[in-house]
Amino acid sequence: MSSNLNRRESVQEFDAKLSLADFVVGDSDDPLTPPLAFTQWRQAGAWEASIYEPEMLATADARTIINYEGRPRSVINLCSYNYLGLANHPEVISAARDALAKYGLGACGSPLLSGMTDLHRQLERRVAGFLRREDAMLFNSGFGGALGTISGLLRKTDVAILDTRSHLSLRDGAVLSRSRVDRFEHNDLASLDAALHRRKGRRQLVIVEGIYSMDGDFANLKGLLDMAESHRASVFIDEAHSMLGCGTHGRGAAEHFGVETRIPLVYGTFSKAFAAVGGFVTGAVETLDYLRFYAHSYGYSCALPPVIVAAVLKALDIAEREPQLRVRLWDNARYFREQLNSIGIDTGTSTTYIMPLVIGDRARMYQLGHELRRRGVWVAPVDYPAVPEDRICFRACVTANHTRADLDEALNIIADTLAPALLQNA
Repeated sequence: MSSNLNRRESVQEFDAKLSLADFVVGDSDDPLTPPLAFTQWRQAGAWEASIYEPEMLATADARTIINYEGRPRSVINLCSYNYLGLANHPEVISAARDALAKYGLGACGSPLLSGMTDLHRQLERRVAGFLRREDAMLFNSGFGGALGTISGLLRKTDVAILDTRSHLSLRDGAVLSRSRVDRFEHNDLASLDAALHRRKGRRQLVIVEGIYSMDGDFANLKGLLDMAESHRASVFIDEAHSMLGCGTHGRGAAEHFGVETRIPLVYGTFSKAFAAVGGFVTGAVETLDYLRFYAHSYGYSCALPPVIVAAVLKALDIAEREPQLRVRLWDNARYFREQLNSIGIDTGTSTTYIMPLVIGDRARMYQLGHELRRRGVWVAPVDYPAVPEDRICFRACVTANHTRADLDEALNIIADTLAPALLQNA
């Protein structure tokens, strides 16, 4: 009842035809003042927007508690990147506590100047060794690390060629570098070939992801590498969502497809399967030595807190020691996707543990999102421009810690809510 009341008290009726893309250009004299139409739209859509920035009252586990409509609500958590369940592992927590007692809370300085500890060096060596690379460097942010790496590598005479589904951090890095930016259709070899031809004669970097975070599908690595190599272009891979979760040993999509030796530089984050925060890049010593001085988000930002570094070190130990976590993750993912498809839910091209539940309509997505949350299923709402408008969806992330009972309960709720609504509007 309170939700409907909130809707009636909106300043005006929420216009679901509008999206964030309609308010990019300001209409005021002051750049610090947002467009009036945006403020009114946000006020009118307060009930719809309350689905964002939820407050979690417990750990990011398979089941957790969130604050919903002013009350604690127990939910099945399908929003978390805690793919291997390491965020709450007792050994990880113990390692973090020990580091906190020894090193204190923060690094309190840039890695170049004062923020580096022996733990940081140990993690650099471990990550480099794990990925069979010469060296590694650490960033305090996954987004910032990708942005800094791309902008540090490229110059304005270079060309960045990105998949149209590339993460914003990669696109922003290319823009910040002032390089020429081109795009190719998602996983489309002919489109990549055309883009490479358009920029012939320049240094070119093809930028892809191991697993695409909204579609839940793999990059067509073998085909993309063949095409890039035929044009003598380099390839950069962001393994944020694939690291630790993919490959026999967890080394990501490149290991999964057997192409590790063909990719000289690998980027990843600690905020997904590592269950912490931060990012890293691995490759040749000479390349990383150069990046340490030209990736501004490294040299001009505080180093990762030692407590995080210690936790990540332990998470890597566990991921290497317990490959059954990956097996369970993939078993859960296959089961959940098959069951979703059997009840008529469109999961797009997903073949991994990330699955879009395609709604295709903004107003319906918000209504159903609140209904799912009330019923105890927590999925992430994904609106345009993060996805095309006809692919507006919920994103579900399955983890190794979900039990079959968790998944079945979530599926029953989805069958009662999403499936009928989508069938009715088909």
